Amino acid sequence: MRRHHDLCARAVDPLEIAAGLEAHGLTDRAAGRYRHRDVFSLAEEMYARVPRDDDVAGGLSGDSVDVRHGSAVAPGWALFALLPGAACAATAAAVPRVGAGAARLAVVLGGALAVALALRCALRRGPLRVTPRRAPATRAWVCWLLLYALLGDALLRDAVAGGPDEPGDLWEPAVAPVLALTAAVAPAALCARLLALAAGRRLRASRGLDEFAASARPLVFGAVALFLGALAGLLAAARTLPGAPGAWPAGAGALGALLFLARLLAVHGFRRAPALLLAAAGACEVTALALVFAGRLPGCDVLAAPVTAAVDSWGPGVVPAAACGAAALVLLIHAARTLTLASAHARTGAAP
Repeated sequence: MRRHHDLCARAVDPLEIAAGLEAHGLTDRAAGRYRHRDVFSLAEEMYARVPRDDDVAGGLSGDSVDVRHGSAVAPGWALFALLPGAACAATAAAVPRVGAGAARLAVVLGGALAVALALRCALRRGPLRVTPRRAPATRAWVCWLLLYALLGDALLRDAVAGGPDEPGDLWEPAVAPVLALTAAVAPAALCARLLALAAGRRLRASRGLDEFAASARPLVFGAVALFLGALAGLLAAARTLPGAPGAWPAGAGALGALLFLARLLAVHGFRRAPALLLAAAGACEVTALALVFAGRLPGCDVLAAPVTAAVDSWGPGVVPAAACGAAALVLLIHAARTLTLASAHARTGAAP
């Protein structure tokens, strides 16, 4: 009780203490050393014996509570979540209206900056906010994955065909899938918010950790399914735009799922697995491009054979679809295990 005094003083129910103890590694076997059958029973005694700070506990229900705990968030977060898609749409509409050369380059760079600033605002003011911020290496891999979604498929297709022949061939952007991804920030924020609110209600109503885990698992899968449905709708709408590729952008869909799961886990305090899998997906894309170009060296044809065969059979989108899809599947399994822990949603600030 001395070691976890602050946790007990701030708790508004025993389950929050149990969640904090769980986050600190206390198991039912360890609770047995204190003559309790499980962590929840131990938490009930600590809740009863430690005086609580009513002022602090009351303050936990205010607007300053961390977003992952299902409490109030910064006002206007829904508007900020719409900004990335709006900025990308405005840029995509403006670029064809200007001539080639410096004017078009200025519009492209200005639009990219606007989208980046809009993403920064959306991710820092709302349900997708992560504290502390992500490591620079993770941000770099995310930027690479988005850049590949914009330019990678065309570059890989040209590379397999023996190109690119001139610098202009490097700029064949896939605008429609990227527009759908930026617009998907809004449903991602909404799904994260709904999950936080629903998990908070289940946390207050649950009578034990196992009961909460069983009730939280459908919420996690439901939030992911809701986002994937919204993303599929946005990708389908983007295919109707002029100049959009006829093939279904499976790579963009897999990337959207990967980014959503990575952000959702980071919001709830689990950052290591998302960082590793984002890096793994990005490294797979880099490796695929490198193997194609390495296969042009004398006697190295065998290096490019697997990627070339895959692209010839399924198109260049197979690389991001396989890399991001596999990483997203691993993160989904990880989320089903970690986001059902009470400590991931507790309002004690003790989440791992």
